[in-house]
Amino acid sequence: MKNTVWLVAEAGGAFIEEERALPSLEGRQVLVRIAASGINPLDTKIRGVKAAHAQQSLPAVLGLDMAGTVEDVGAEVTEFKAGDEVYGMVGGVGGLQGTLAKFIVADSDLLALKPATLSMRQAAAMPLVTITAWEGLVDRANVQAGQTVLIHAGAGGIGHIAIQIARARGAEVFATVSANKVAIVRNLGATPINYQLATPAEYMEKYTRGAGFDIIYDTVGGATLDASFQVAKRYTGHVLSALGWGSHSLAPLSFRGATYSGVFTLFPMLSGEGRPHHGEILKDAAALVDAGHLTPLLNERHFSSAQIHEAFAAVEAGTTGKVVVEIEA
Repeated sequence: MKNTVWLVAEAGGAFIEEERALPSLEGRQVLVRIAASGINPLDTKIRGVKAAHAQQSLPAVLGLDMAGTVEDVGAEVTEFKAGDEVYGMVGGVGGLQGTLAKFIVADSDLLALKPATLSMRQAAAMPLVTITAWEGLVDRANVQAGQTVLIHAGAGGIGHIAIQIARARGAEVFATVSANKVAIVRNLGATPINYQLATPAEYMEKYTRGAGFDIIYDTVGGATLDASFQVAKRYTGHVLSALGWGSHSLAPLSFRGATYSGVFTLFPMLSGEGRPHHGEILKDAAALVDAGHLTPLLNERHFSSAQIHEAFAAVEAGTTGKVVVEIEA
């Protein structure tokens, strides 16, 4: 059986269709027929060789996220069988084949059964952003009922999932957002904060009476992370960032006696360490989805495998909702 892949040979290059032989399965590997591949801003940076933290040498098949159907399993795999519908963040970095392909040989630890209530297209939109949101809110901050949570860029990929996870765990959620996306955040159950109209000090005073937020999740980086340090609750506040790559002054956070945690979602993919937890997160997230507490926001446009370049261009231009490429059988 042959595998059709779409690879990029040079920085910013075109997507080249190529036929490859499928490798033999090893003990904990699963062969998945891909139905849909989610496209993240990180994928576009990898294509442009602009993501030093996401190690993937070109030429390469890109794509981190996917949903599909199990075709075969390795001898040591007991949790999946042929015919199972699965999803996961399984490739596209660390020398691993990406998900812009008809088939992928994936580490079973990185997979979970697809939420039963979602389509393949919807499920493929979820893995990276869901794992990132979960690692911050649940693993690092242990978000609890009654806490106040501020999500920066609440209408974004990580942000819209983070809002729903925090609300599912009983938190009161606020989210910074631009004026044209206020309705998205409100519909997700969070209080929108137009960051263009209020300073951090002003919205901290308005929504917490100056006490600060229990948890702040920065999904933007740069000045937004600096602003997060200013609005953490004294002593018990916890700032999270999925983009804390720059140099920042810790003085505002230190003066508030608060805590900071970084989230580096790719580490298990790059190192092999901690991969089973990604599968566990996606399993728990699927339960939230099927219980009606978590739904991915998709871009209205549909993209086929003949439109991969257009899908990447849409992500680079900035879209509302996750972009997904549907792979024809």
